[in-house]
Amino acid sequence: MTDHRPWRGVLVATALPLNDDLSVNYDRYAEHCAWLVENGCDGVVPNGSLGEYQVLTPEERARVVETAVAAIGGQRVMPGVAAYGSAESRRWVEQAGEAGCQAVMLLPPNAYRADERSVVAHYAEVAKAGLPVVAYNNPIDTKVDLVPELLARLHGEGHIRGVKEFSGDVRRAYRIAELAPELDLLIGADDVLLELAVAGAKGWVAGYPNALPQASVELYHAAVDGDLDTARGLYRQLHPLLRWDSRVEFVQAIKLSMDLVGRHGGPCRPPRVPLLPEQDAAVRAATEKAVAAGLA
Repeated sequence: MTDHRPWRGVLVATALPLNDDLSVNYDRYAEHCAWLVENGCDGVVPNGSLGEYQVLTPEERARVVETAVAAIGGQRVMPGVAAYGSAESRRWVEQAGEAGCQAVMLLPPNAYRADERSVVAHYAEVAKAGLPVVAYNNPIDTKVDLVPELLARLHGEGHIRGVKEFSGDVRRAYRIAELAPELDLLIGADDVLLELAVAGAKGWVAGYPNALPQASVELYHAAVDGDLDTARGLYRQLHPLLRWDSRVEFVQAIKLSMDLVGRHGGPCRPPRVPLLPEQDAAVRAATEKAVAAGLA
């Protein structure tokens, strides 16, 4: 196994800029990927939930990956390869490899509530494509929980190299470290960043850097470096926004914040609908407060 771990650092789960007719604006997406790296982020994760992969055509999904690679280089791009079937996920890994990517991120089977045997078979099949796999544990949305014991098994059998942990249970960090010390823990939810960084996380698959990259990167590095005075101050200021990453409306909220700081967030594809007025007002107020504090 190579020791190269391109999933370490701040990798932004990129929001996908759409035009008013809901077509993908690939030029804006390329510019966004480059802007994130210029502002201190280490790479991007296209075709995650924040990238609305579920409502993209196969052609769009492939082109999103190719656009990111052309903009910032394959070593900085870790696509999401989730799909209903293991064969389809494996094909997405192969597409990522052909595009020049060096790692991928994979949810467990999410068409149904898979049991442990199905989960192991899924990761085993996708790992055959040859790229390092970072598991994505999101039991809230998938109803499949990659508990520490299962993650240790997947790692021990050579199917995964890291895990994006979105359960919100920060206690798991220590159990994962005990059971699989070589498995890289990645922060999966923005609003537990400080807790998981202190617990030894090696990276952050991040949402809110789409709007506030510099402040987010500063927060991450302060947290992992043990500069807790700096980290706590930034965390308190940013948390009213970071917590939206764990809410159902996270895509709409992050895209609104992007619009407010002068980026292009734009609309979402159905079935996502615009924020309710009170949600819109809350995101606007928190974003404007962050801008006023010099965090944008």
